[in-house]
Amino acid sequence: MGTRLGRECLYVPSCRLGLYVALRHWCEPGGKILMSPVNDDVILFVVLAAGLRPVQAPLSATDGSIDVDAVPESVWKGLRAVLTTNLYGNPDQARRLRGRCDRLGIPLIEDAAHAIGSVTDGAPVGSFGDAAVFSLSKHVGAKAGGFLAVADPALRAPLERARDTLLDPVRLTAELAYAVRPYAESAVRGLRLAPAAWWALRLLGLQERQEIRMPLRPGELRQALDAAPSLTALHSWVRVDMHDYRIAPGRLRLRRIQHLLARLDGRLSAHRAGTERLLATRWAPPVHPGSPVQPLFRVPLLVADRETAVAALARRRITVGYLYDPPLDAYAGERFTDPSPSPAGAVRFARHALPVDPLRAGPVIDVLTSAGIRPLGEPPGG
Repeated sequence: MGTRLGRECLYVPSCRLGLYVALRHWCEPGGKILMSPVNDDVILFVVLAAGLRPVQAPLSATDGSIDVDAVPESVWKGLRAVLTTNLYGNPDQARRLRGRCDRLGIPLIEDAAHAIGSVTDGAPVGSFGDAAVFSLSKHVGAKAGGFLAVADPALRAPLERARDTLLDPVRLTAELAYAVRPYAESAVRGLRLAPAAWWALRLLGLQERQEIRMPLRPGELRQALDAAPSLTALHSWVRVDMHDYRIAPGRLRLRRIQHLLARLDGRLSAHRAGTERLLATRWAPPVHPGSPVQPLFRVPLLVADRETAVAALARRRITVGYLYDPPLDAYAGERFTDPSPSPAGAVRFARHALPVDPLRAGPVIDVLTSAGIRPLGEPPGG
């Protein structure tokens, strides 16, 4: 990955831990950081754990990227950092954000968890910021691990030390659970035991949510923030759906990741092909002419009635995940974040985006067509 990005890369047990390490290194506690409100709530809690004040950005209603032009000058002047999201693999306007950050003298951190292989302005996502964090659980399919890419190679050693102080020692039980997880999931799903699969994931600490957003627990959160910056104080929020997010990796885990990384180009090609197919459908968001087809992790189709679409796909055992609704400012409130100055785009996108796996493009198209799912903006019978 260092060769692909032209950057020094450091392995981390999870993208969320890598982000915490980056935020603690580049951002002074108490500062404000611009971020996307359509994002995993875990990222909000990582930002809070780093002692920072989130500021929710205006978003494009068509692809969920940060709308740079809609951020007021008064907001820019109060920022101490910017965090991109590259939601589902759609790149944020990294070059423009880099320019803004340079003029303000603040760091740009790229969350590229969904964006291995995505390109913007002729360069890979993750090559614009002072640091970028990637997940190896998404395109790579390792179900563990990530890496932190940095512009300055001299920072590898201090960042490695910072990472190591946060690691829990490798545990045999965690390694065994990691080893058997793919086979357990395959078995219960192969036997068409979807409820059993769900409970198996819950027992492994890999599926804890009853709703899209985890319970905020505002009273407990207020108390925890008194200790920030502290990952330990917010551990019960940051660990949701990934209890081993800070456990040092064992040899089995690292071998599997290395094996899967060797197949990354093939995976990216498959994601790109599925993305191209989905973007040719009537539910596709608008695409700029001449834009390269990205190997999206999920393709956010825009539908009028997402609940009906999700139910139709579920009947064919196609699960829709990675929903981020409501936006983080509506979820957390002004006690824990500055609201977006222009929330309408985020609200619309969060409500109508149907993120589907491009590797299942054919079955998805068949289901949406047979169920009569309307694109967003198309009148009934249109």
